[in-house]
Amino acid sequence: MDWKSSRIDAVLEQALVEDRAAGDLTTNLTIDPNLRASASILARQDLVVCGLGAVPRILEILTRLDRRPQAQTRFEVVSHPEIFDGVRVKKGQVLAVIRHNARVLLSCERVILNFMQHLSGIATNTRRFVDEIKGTNARVLDTRKTVPGLRALEKYAVLCGGGTNHRLDLASGILIKNNHISLGGGLPVALRNALEKREGTQRVQVEVRNVRELNEALEGGAEALLLDNMTPAQVKDCVDRIKTENRWIPTEASGGIVLENIRAYAETGVDFISVGALTHSAIAADISMSIVAE
Repeated sequence: MDWKSSRIDAVLEQALVEDRAAGDLTTNLTIDPNLRASASILARQDLVVCGLGAVPRILEILTRLDRRPQAQTRFEVVSHPEIFDGVRVKKGQVLAVIRHNARVLLSCERVILNFMQHLSGIATNTRRFVDEIKGTNARVLDTRKTVPGLRALEKYAVLCGGGTNHRLDLASGILIKNNHISLGGGLPVALRNALEKREGTQRVQVEVRNVRELNEALEGGAEALLLDNMTPAQVKDCVDRIKTENRWIPTEASGGIVLENIRAYAETGVDFISVGALTHSAIAADISMSIVAE
């Protein structure tokens, strides 16, 4: 993750502006402007770490936004060499220590925790799904069901949890879904148009919901197949049928897949399993920040 990219910078800056971190009334009224402090970011549950790179960047951005003299003072972010994004940690472990002006630490505490809790929650959730299908050849994919504006960060969190990114956006791949088929003249017509009009070598994937659509997609030259809202038994039948083709066609299962049934889907022989719950249903990880005067 490039934490200094313009896209990520904009997200982090907006969070600081939203919270008016540079105008923290309570802190400015109660804390000595010259007091330095040490803040420990603590895991309060077993989790997969994600978002550590955001911490120094948030402080750097706040230095630019904050006109208070104390915001311009030096800071340091230190973490153990064995703790970084994607690592499993136990409850009670310190993820990082920040040394900075006390007023600044208090002003950006919530923004730092919001990002780390949210991203570590997604990474932790993803790791549960990945662990559940261990030993199979299937890979867990994310979806575009992300919080608006946070997709790049959330997909990074999926990677930290051991998952695989699907399309980042609508320009990142060709996927003919049900509505494209309905509005595009039917599956054969929509597929033919996509294959003939595409630029470059992007694979054309087609969503199918039954055997009839599967056969239409195969006959039309589909290069990847999304098996949507099927039972594990139906997915297996489709995978077996696809394997009779004289070419490799990647298969993906989606729809209604949860932690309790993902293993059954993985054992069908499908290549990928997409799970919207990785991002849209992840519970924030329990992470706290303890600040003490130095």
